[in-house]
Amino acid sequence: MTAGDIQERPLHGGLNARELADLGLCPDEVTDFSASVNPLGPSPRAAEAARNTDIGAYPDTDCVKLRDAIGECVGADSNRILVGNGSTELIHLTARAFLESGNTAGVFSPTFGEYEAACRLRGVTPVELSPSGGAFHWDVQAAIRRIADLRPTVVFLCNPNNPTGVYLGEGEVTHLAHSLRESGFLVLDEAYVAFVDKRWNSIPLLSLPNVVLLRSMTKDYALTGLRLGYMMASKDVIERVRQFQYSWSVNAPAQAAGIAALLDPEHVQKGREAVRAGKQYLVNAAASLGLECVPSPANFLLLRVGQASELRLTLLRRHKICVRDCASFGLPEYVRIGIRGMDDNRKLVEALKEVLKTRRSGSRRGVH
Repeated sequence: MTAGDIQERPLHGGLNARELADLGLCPDEVTDFSASVNPLGPSPRAAEAARNTDIGAYPDTDCVKLRDAIGECVGADSNRILVGNGSTELIHLTARAFLESGNTAGVFSPTFGEYEAACRLRGVTPVELSPSGGAFHWDVQAAIRRIADLRPTVVFLCNPNNPTGVYLGEGEVTHLAHSLRESGFLVLDEAYVAFVDKRWNSIPLLSLPNVVLLRSMTKDYALTGLRLGYMMASKDVIERVRQFQYSWSVNAPAQAAGIAALLDPEHVQKGREAVRAGKQYLVNAAASLGLECVPSPANFLLLRVGQASELRLTLLRRHKICVRDCASFGLPEYVRIGIRGMDDNRKLVEALKEVLKTRRSGSRRGVH
């Protein structure tokens, strides 16, 4: 990439203030299903801790107390933890630390756009490891053979995957990590793993020197506006990545809220229960509406709706509901919906009924 090249930024969920202004909408009146976070919002303890932070003082650039709290919570050495301004910062820092022009990188796709963006900013066009089975499942053995040929420096895997919800088991991920030991790193992004009911413990994978675990506190703890995430890896990897992180990357309210959130595990558990109930309701509703729903262990669902961008805009304009159009993932017929509280979930279903009825009625009128 040359100095004159301009790279488009990846598209994400969440409300777009400029789009809403153009449509004459206020953010407060829009129900946002495009972001996939704890439907209960942040813990009251976390919100209070953020409010009570002295914003006139510099934050701890090493996040010592927060790293200690994370380490105690997940069972990891705090010296093997690096806190970042959201996991997105850590994705880009990892790419800066380990990738340069001439390297090869792999991405299990379709997936979060920041992996590709981080690679391209280092002059590397990542190779997509695409699904070959139904419901967007990957053939892990085929991927391992491809990795053996490519010898990539870094491979990014989101598990469970955004937006498809595919969740690889411990044996599959361990096999992937071992297949990379001679060439590079497996970056395992577990942003949504807290919402998986039958999740396995990935911490033992840190015994492998080429595994990097990423976790986001913006999803399960709903600290989205504060931007908070962390990575776990060997001490050598942590130190190398940290060299590229600017000072005071994580602000003081975020650090305080993160510590308080970790001390309130009941809030996350209640969020999981809300997701479980809401997801079952939405899966059943999708079936009754004749919509294909991709199974997901995470706190979001992928629905096949046809012209997704059109449906999204109609929902936004008519019903003040925002869903995630998945065209940027290469899935123009799908929308992703984050699981919210039951009142909001019912509101979405009623809106979908109206929009789909209108669409189907118009389609019939157009047939001669």
